[in-house]
Amino acid sequence: MGVPAAPTLSYDRCRIMRLSGVIRAAIVASAAVVPLLASQEGGQQPQPPVSTGSPGIVYRSQSDLVLLHVSVFDRHHDAVQDLPESAFQVLEDGTPQKIDFFVKGDVPVAVGLAIDDSSSMIARRKLVSAGVAAFGASSHEEDELFTIVFNERVRYGLPDGISFTRDRGLLHESLMRRPMGGRTALHDAVVEGLAHLEESTNQKRVLLVLSDGDDNASQQSASNMLYRASQSSALIYTVWTGDLISGPGNAKLLDRLATRNGGLAYKPKSDTDVVRAFTTIAANIRQGYSIGYVPTNLSADGKYRKVKVLVRTRGRSLSVRARDGYTAPENATASR
Repeated sequence: MGVPAAPTLSYDRCRIMRLSGVIRAAIVASAAVVPLLASQEGGQQPQPPVSTGSPGIVYRSQSDLVLLHVSVFDRHHDAVQDLPESAFQVLEDGTPQKIDFFVKGDVPVAVGLAIDDSSSMIARRKLVSAGVAAFGASSHEEDELFTIVFNERVRYGLPDGISFTRDRGLLHESLMRRPMGGRTALHDAVVEGLAHLEESTNQKRVLLVLSDGDDNASQQSASNMLYRASQSSALIYTVWTGDLISGPGNAKLLDRLATRNGGLAYKPKSDTDVVRAFTTIAANIRQGYSIGYVPTNLSADGKYRKVKVLVRTRGRSLSVRARDGYTAPENATASR
């Protein structure tokens, strides 16, 4: 799929995604509810706006915000970046929602690379190294990056005391710090990576998972991993290695993990395809739109809400990729 160069976003528009600590703690999920921070007996009271520091831009932190990261493609599978807010419509359980927040273009991203480091990947270490190097070369200078390497244990690749890095050399070195081998704890690695992304100052978050999809060592179940994904703000991209190692793995699980959160699942057929997938993902996460809305249904019932994003333009055949919903909190003070 061809990927055009992302348009440059102005400094003021970028800063809207770098919200204050209060907002940073409040935003939870590409489509996850942010619990009310203030209410009084007898009903919710209006809250004062919070300025992001950008002239003319005011952002409400004290509301139940649902945040969606949306990608739009034309019939040639190229990313479309020129759409106005008026072209989008958001439905939650079939009910139209009012868009309160809209940003398009290139913004700094937090990215976690969760890399299978088990025995099955020993022969593929060079291709993993090349893929990560290609990813780093295509990333934004303000991106916050980290690695998780996993076999039967889940470990951070960066040195102790460094949560994220913008140093591409250090990112590459983080994959070489420990010998490969052992079993595979994929579910645990994904859950840990999603939790770590919440610590980033960048509000657009991505987890890239390289694995064959099998798991024989996790404490977390596959269903719990998928549930945690539905609570997360991260776009998830997966790169399946089943055609590159002995054994098919579980490509369907990686498909579910990626597509539910609005990402893509890649199935490379060769080492070259793996490196190409890393480069394509790095370019794709630079594209897209961030859309926020306060849902009309504020019931804290813990149910899954189906979300659909529509794009309407004359004379253009477009497809939309976004997460398909979120799980509501179980009560008004739930922490997600």
